[in-house]
Amino acid sequence: MTAGVDSISQLGLAFFGLTFDIAPQARASIFTQIHEICFHGNGGYDWNTIYNMPIWLRKFTFNKIQEYHNEETKKMNNAKNSGKQKSLIDSSGKVNSPEFAQASQQYKRPAKYK
Repeated sequence: MTAGVDSISQLGLAFFGLTFDIAPQARASIFTQIHEICFHGNGGYDWNTIYNMPIWLRKFTFNKIQEYHNEETKKMNNAKNSGKQKSLIDSSGKVNSPEFAQASQQYKRPAKYK
């Protein structure tokens, strides 16, 4: 058995690359990743830098930003769900009288005159 031009890889293609079926999805994925890094990087990255960045570094940067935002979301949800914090303003925008009175009592100081 000789290896010739007729051999086909297990992938079904004789070459490595994108097919017409998956090329648009791959491009959309890359551009979405670039957008997310530029947008959520708070001005630290520009489009050209991210586009020309090595793939491994772009994926690492994307994953780190994603982890940071997931942690921030988790912290905000925990703070919202904990019943320990009381707000001076309710969800309708009105002042919660008991909480406001209690908070204002903490900061009352007796008047001092010289």
